[in-house]
Amino acid sequence: MRREKMRGSSVESNVVLVAKRSKYVILALFVIAVYGSWSVYEHQFLKLPNPLGAEQVGKRGFSEHEAIKHVIALTQLGPHPVASDALDHALDYVLQAIETIKQTAHWEVDVELDVFHAKSGANTMIGGLFKGKTLVYSDLNHIVLRISPKYTPQARENAILVSSHIDTVFSAEGAGDCSSCVAVMLELARGVSQWAHGFKNAVIFLFNTGEEEGLNGAHSFITQHSWSDTVTVAIDLEAMGVGGKSGIFQAGPQPWAIETFALAAKFPSGQIVAQDIFKSGAIKSATDFQVYQELAGLSGLDFAYADNTAVYHTKNDKLKLLKPGSLQHLGENMLAFLLKAGTSTNLPKGKGKNSGGKSGQDTAIYFDILGTYMVVFRQRFASMLYNSMILQALLIWMTSLIMGGYSALVSLALSSLSLMLMWMCAIGFSVLVAFVLPLVSSSPIPFISSPWLVVGLFGAPAVLGAFTGQHVGYLILLKHLTKTFSRRNRNLPLVVREDLAKLDAERWLFKAGLMQWLVLLIVGNFYKIGSSYLALAWLATPAFAYGLLEATLSPARLPKPLKTLTLLIGLSVPFLLSSGIIIHLVATLIGTAVRLERSPGSNPEWLGNVIVAIFIAAIACLTLVYLLSYIHISGAKMPLIVTTCLLFGISLAVVQLGVVPPFNEDTARAINVVHIVDMTGARGEMQEPASHISLFSTTPGSLVKEVEQIGEGFTCGTDKPLDFVTFLVKYGCWSDKNANIGWHETDIPLIHVEDDTKGDNRVSHVSIDTKLSTRWTLGINTDEVEDFQLKDGREELVPIGDKSNVDGWHIIQFSGGKKSPRKFSLMLFWAANNHTGMSDSNREKKPLLKLRTDVDTLTLPTETVLGKLPHWCSLFGKSTSPLNLAFLTSLAVDF
Repeated sequence: MRREKMRGSSVESNVVLVAKRSKYVILALFVIAVYGSWSVYEHQFLKLPNPLGAEQVGKRGFSEHEAIKHVIALTQLGPHPVASDALDHALDYVLQAIETIKQTAHWEVDVELDVFHAKSGANTMIGGLFKGKTLVYSDLNHIVLRISPKYTPQARENAILVSSHIDTVFSAEGAGDCSSCVAVMLELARGVSQWAHGFKNAVIFLFNTGEEEGLNGAHSFITQHSWSDTVTVAIDLEAMGVGGKSGIFQAGPQPWAIETFALAAKFPSGQIVAQDIFKSGAIKSATDFQVYQELAGLSGLDFAYADNTAVYHTKNDKLKLLKPGSLQHLGENMLAFLLKAGTSTNLPKGKGKNSGGKSGQDTAIYFDILGTYMVVFRQRFASMLYNSMILQALLIWMTSLIMGGYSALVSLALSSLSLMLMWMCAIGFSVLVAFVLPLVSSSPIPFISSPWLVVGLFGAPAVLGAFTGQHVGYLILLKHLTKTFSRRNRNLPLVVREDLAKLDAERWLFKAGLMQWLVLLIVGNFYKIGSSYLALAWLATPAFAYGLLEATLSPARLPKPLKTLTLLIGLSVPFLLSSGIIIHLVATLIGTAVRLERSPGSNPEWLGNVIVAIFIAAIACLTLVYLLSYIHISGAKMPLIVTTCLLFGISLAVVQLGVVPPFNEDTARAINVVHIVDMTGARGEMQEPASHISLFSTTPGSLVKEVEQIGEGFTCGTDKPLDFVTFLVKYGCWSDKNANIGWHETDIPLIHVEDDTKGDNRVSHVSIDTKLSTRWTLGINTDEVEDFQLKDGREELVPIGDKSNVDGWHIIQFSGGKKSPRKFSLMLFWAANNHTGMSDSNREKKPLLKLRTDVDTLTLPTETVLGKLPHWCSLFGKSTSPLNLAFLTSLAVDF
């Protein structure tokens, strides 16, 4: 500390100039940031309402105690996929529950029940996951319930749809996905049946099947059911985990539903950040809401449970992991919304109308604060607000640069350099760890069962890297500013000029953080990204605090130390709005690593780590840029370096020594065990059946540890790639032990060329017999085939018309009930000059048709393997995943 008084060219005493900050202040700031962030996350995502009993809520309220009874009943049935006996039992249970609702409904309320049997149909949407696919279904049963006021018949013409699915994947009992949703809907229907006599609109509850096989339930309802024409708003309930808060992750395109929900909900939860990520395609999934939006032109809300996402579609989607209060949270929010929407007179106009304003002008931006209050505003207002902030910021920057002259311009460039170095070092340090982990750990993603490990493994290197990069930039900037102050203030003592340069460098680093968020706000505003409100908060509040407590319009004023209060005021709002979301997103990202590899063995083992590392490094750079700028003139530099290195070292040692396993009973590795009967030859000709047991995983890493425990003669490697039509297994394990048991040659599907007319307009008629299978996948080579038509012998399933493709294939996915057809007629219209550009070697490798048929049967060898599967493993199910018995057949290009 030095005491100096500067007046003109003289130096006098009694003025304090401090160029050093206490390390304890920095420590306190870090503690506040960490503790405050966790507190926000806890209140926003972990705090759940108390479950209520029937006696507490009466006839008109929502009771989790009653809803959980439905979850128990449905999960006790075990997995209940399409075409299973268990699904029939689940439908019967829902029907019985609805009969009870009908009997206890208010006497002025109509409760109409329709058991809807959907005829065959085809979903030809091309957006998102549907590109290059046609999803065909048959023999699906749904339960549709309509509740409306008995003496207001016109209410039935304007309905609010609440939808979810009863079916599960074959590998999970589905406590979260989505028995919890069905249970909430049944309890909502009971409550609404006591209120609807005062409604002006009807409420339709759709309990559909076939969602897990490609949104077939929603598609069949929209295209085939007469009540679908009356729907004006669609609400979809989903799960990508088990329990926790069910938040809105898609809304719109019209803002009516989200605005109504914000006004009505008792515990509002929803983030447009999640919507931006989901619609970007980063999450490879889809929900029924896509059908309601794209096919029917409806607006509405899409809810999802997202707690513990690592259990998604595995055995661990079970009742014991469903947190108390989860159903109460969604149920009370939905009941309040339906009561408000049911009495509304301004519902959106209807199916296919007003599906959103042009250029997103009518869409809504929404987010909740601590799970207690929801903010909603229109994109038009957001654009005005953002433009105003951008213009003001640019004006201030231009003014300060003009007043500061050439030196200010150089300082801005050098402080921007510090930003780039900060990002480079943060990402570099974290990514380096990502490459090291597979070398020292039994699993390339050792943090799945213990997500807190990422704090030390990636968070600590990211913070250390961000500080290191910024400090290098600080030193370069300091050198320039020292020369500047030496030139401008020659009469000041050298030590004073050095301190002034340090203080000014600190300010420029703080202002560089403002520039960083200004750039993000400009980009977000240009592309109309809903999450841009976060950039506004991280720019506006720190800028306000800086302008209030630090800034001066006089270039003659010498810099002073940044006040701690500036940081506290500046970061209070940004941390409140974003810290909970950030922690939640990191947890979700870690959970999705279990199913990272859609085509096992196609990605390097370090890829999952790199994705997590870059995400965490980006968060560190974005959120700590202001706080780190305070450290360079403090005594906290060495404690920061030691702490981050120590935290990283401990975390790495925990991983290397195996103190915590990467997977456990409740957070399992995703595995598939499939009995393969392969009838494809080198060029697709028929051959003697080749059978083996295949073991592969969508979770990164080798399967050596697993097969050692299983035994059964498995060999692992990349020597035996498998083409499952919808994906390719490049790395897997296989065993021939007892592989000829459990199937018969009469079960092998047949592809037969009935007729082939060669010439310029070549047309081929192919018959397909799937034998036992009502779930199959067919790949059609679009390099050879220009168009096709599929019939089931009675009716046309896929008409002639433009077909999208991915990598030269169009995929037909078929899934239906027990009475679905097994024999199909496929008319192929060959492309003109179909041989052009294809070498003979390529033609040999790529057949004309490739078929996979799935049979829901456990053969003796697969049952043996599953019985020996380690406790940390679980079968994983998706619409593209094969069942436990699969037949592979193909057809050559030339007949």
